[in-house]
Amino acid sequence: MLDLLLRNCTLPDGRSGVDLGVEGGRIAALQPRLQAQAGQEIDCSGQLLSSAFVDAHFHIDSTLSYGLPRVNQSGTLLEGIALWGELKPQLTQDAIVERALAYCDWAVAKGLLAIRSHVDVCDDRLLAVEALLHVRERVKPYLDLQLVAFPQDGLLRSAHALRNLQRALDLGVDVVGGIPHFERTMEQGAESVRLLCELAAERGLRVDLHCDESDDPLSRHIETLALHTHRLGLQGRVAGSHLTSMHSMDNYYVSKLMPLMAESGVAAIANPLINITLQGRHDSYPKRRGMTRVPELLAAGVPVAFGQDCVMDPWYAGGSGDMLEVAHMGLHVAQMTGQAAMRQCFDAVTTTPARILGLEDYGLDVGCRADLVLLQAGDPAEAIRLRATRLLVIRGGKIVAATPAANARLYLPGRPATVDWRRA
Repeated sequence: MLDLLLRNCTLPDGRSGVDLGVEGGRIAALQPRLQAQAGQEIDCSGQLLSSAFVDAHFHIDSTLSYGLPRVNQSGTLLEGIALWGELKPQLTQDAIVERALAYCDWAVAKGLLAIRSHVDVCDDRLLAVEALLHVRERVKPYLDLQLVAFPQDGLLRSAHALRNLQRALDLGVDVVGGIPHFERTMEQGAESVRLLCELAAERGLRVDLHCDESDDPLSRHIETLALHTHRLGLQGRVAGSHLTSMHSMDNYYVSKLMPLMAESGVAAIANPLINITLQGRHDSYPKRRGMTRVPELLAAGVPVAFGQDCVMDPWYAGGSGDMLEVAHMGLHVAQMTGQAAMRQCFDAVTTTPARILGLEDYGLDVGCRADLVLLQAGDPAEAIRLRATRLLVIRGGKIVAATPAANARLYLPGRPATVDWRRA
């Protein structure tokens, strides 16, 4: 007997009328009209069943800290970095844990069950690192939290950053991070990329660098990242996040850069909500969008994921942990409104980031872990358009969150406000 049986599902690839059976926390069967019994059976009424959402780029150590110690008045990246520097001495482990757990509650309710979060290692106390290692264990039954050792103040610019980064990895942080464009010179930025890639190769770890988060077309550290990825045999384990300078680069240079990235197996992570907010701040008009060249990267064979990046922190006053909101912004900013392109935007918050994070047994195949979300939509494009209600969120075959279906009602004079307009 199955533990859970979901009847009459529509899948993101367009298949409909599919039944999905779960046993022992994994997908045990996936076929139309499955002849089986289960401890719990649910009629999904043709709604969209997807693998859980995945956020490839986030900062959970700073989330929900908006207004501490003060509000970012300019709304710029640099003031946000300065604000974080002011806040760090005031941080406590308990406060970081409390905010991170609150955000994880939001995430699970939205069907977001895997997050890659960068954690600042430039505080010699490694306060945030220790706090988030604790959070990672606390939330493991509900979501996968992958941590990146991130030298926010620059690997070479900050006196103890390299030592602290190594200490964080020794404590169990999963991924090597960096921010080469924030080093004092282009040369130091390139040197930081080399050091970080060699450290990752030595330890057998993945790499995810904040890379070229700038409007400067001459910020080209992604080229160096691709070079060292290829040199060290790190293909498929490296991502460049943001890559906003690519929006300002000339087309000839980009025509060489994108094949280099594809050949080196470097993935790209764009952060639509934040990139469109923080970039182009020095422009008058015309004003640059700032987000990297998503359709062109995809066409060149480079995997592209979308990240939430920030939620109510020194850099961004908005956000809710909803990856469909992220995909919705990405769709608009990248002008990906064709049917196939909209499906790519859905993939950018599900299957593509799962591959970038190296999540094991992720997907909608027999044997995969049953981490699923049932959406009130008929297909991925509609899910993005509506930011569809998460009807069910399932972790390892167990329902961990549920939301009632949205039901549009129309007020008609002389009739109750709850009248069903279709029968009015």
